Amino acid sequence: MRKIYFTTILLCMYQLGFAQIPNLPTISRPQTSSLGNYSSNNFSSTANGRSSQRSYLPTIPNRSNSVQQQSDYGTQAKLQSNAVMQDIERDMAEVREAHFSEWIGNGRNMSYDMPSLSNKVGTQAYYDAFRKLSGMDSENYSLVDANFTVENAFYDNKKDLKGFKSGIQKTAKQLLQKIKERKQDTESNVSKNLMLFEYFSKDMRLGGATHKAFEYDFKDYMGEKDYSKMFVSKLLNTGSGQCHSMPLLYLIIAEAMGTEAYLSLAPNHSYVRFMDDEGQYRNIELTNGMFSTDTSLLESGYIKSEALQNKIYMENLSKKELLGMAYFDLARGYVKKFGYDEFVDKVIQKALKFYPNGLAPNMEKANVSQARFAYVMKNLGINPENRQDLQRIGYFPKAVEQLNDVNQQFNKIEELGYTEMPAYAYESWLASLKTEKNKQESEALAQKIHLYQIQKQKEKQQQEDVKKAQEIKKKNESPKYFPIDPNKL
Repeated sequence: MRKIYFTTILLCMYQLGFAQIPNLPTISRPQTSSLGNYSSNNFSSTANGRSSQRSYLPTIPNRSNSVQQQSDYGTQAKLQSNAVMQDIERDMAEVREAHFSEWIGNGRNMSYDMPSLSNKVGTQAYYDAFRKLSGMDSENYSLVDANFTVENAFYDNKKDLKGFKSGIQKTAKQLLQKIKERKQDTESNVSKNLMLFEYFSKDMRLGGATHKAFEYDFKDYMGEKDYSKMFVSKLLNTGSGQCHSMPLLYLIIAEAMGTEAYLSLAPNHSYVRFMDDEGQYRNIELTNGMFSTDTSLLESGYIKSEALQNKIYMENLSKKELLGMAYFDLARGYVKKFGYDEFVDKVIQKALKFYPNGLAPNMEKANVSQARFAYVMKNLGINPENRQDLQRIGYFPKAVEQLNDVNQQFNKIEELGYTEMPAYAYESWLASLKTEKNKQESEALAQKIHLYQIQKQKEKQQQEDVKKAQEIKKKNESPKYFPIDPNKL
């Protein structure tokens, strides 16, 4: 049986509540002739030479007849009884045919879309959020605006954008000031990322107060019971989050500081990357406040070669792809609050427009397709888990098309290189990152990056000093002209 794919951007993926659909062979649809043309039947008129108003009562023989006659009458009564039973069977067959014809007609004419949930309180906030995201320039938008739009929809547009952005700007300015106080290069991309990394992983004094390092929230880290645990706003309010909210907050503050950093994905996981002064990308693991290596990601055992070839893991997400993930987050929040309808498909189609190979939006598209198919099967009275019963969808071309869509989407996910990583495996992998060996390697790498950054800063200062000295020398060596007073000639 095919498994129902579930996601998150944690990347946390979520299970659907309906039954799994088996991986079926190609369904042979019945020939048209075998269905019969029931539209031309007239069940109220005489059929096959039989009156529509039948009498099923046998003829009673005359008791005054002889024994032989009684025997003949008995035989005749039996024949009449058999004829009556045959008539009843034919009538029942006609009724079954009528019901079958009605089932076919109703099934072919019914809606094959999921019913809208627009009557539920709160859906309008999601429609508004979709319009706002759609109005953003995919190459030049504010991540803080995109993230706030997604989270605010979940809270029915009751959050304060001005206050949210003000808090982000305040933190960004404080961190830049911290860099300046340490006499580090405030224009250096590495300096800014190292300061951000320290902000997330260590306690520090900011603006006269002590900022506590962020902690990983191990309770309901996939947001199954409380979806708000996925949000940046929750991380800011509580000081704890997970691998969805932490990288997003990092990127939001990085944007406010004017520095470059990227979101990257791994199975059930997301993390941050930035380029150091040696031109190498470094991985920041915010869940444990350490630098990690590509090797540690591969050691999870759930990254297939196909996934690397299709670049669904361990790659920098572009601005467009990051917006695609914002649409995915919007869709997931909607599903968590209300369930599936065609609006979810509309949002996911937009996500795939910006991130065609994104595993998360592709998995959610599979979920949408499967939810739609389950809805149609329920209305048709077909059990999709019963292989024999499922063959009846051959009478309904649209249902066959939907089943093909489900299987094609599952096939695409497999072709992208997806392998399901169970929760226990993910938790075990996270724990493995906290070994003393990895901690020492992280500290050594951080020290190396810092020392190289200091060296680059010295070289930059030396170059500036040389340039300044050359300008002074050039100015001193330039010809000097003195005005001539004609009266002194």
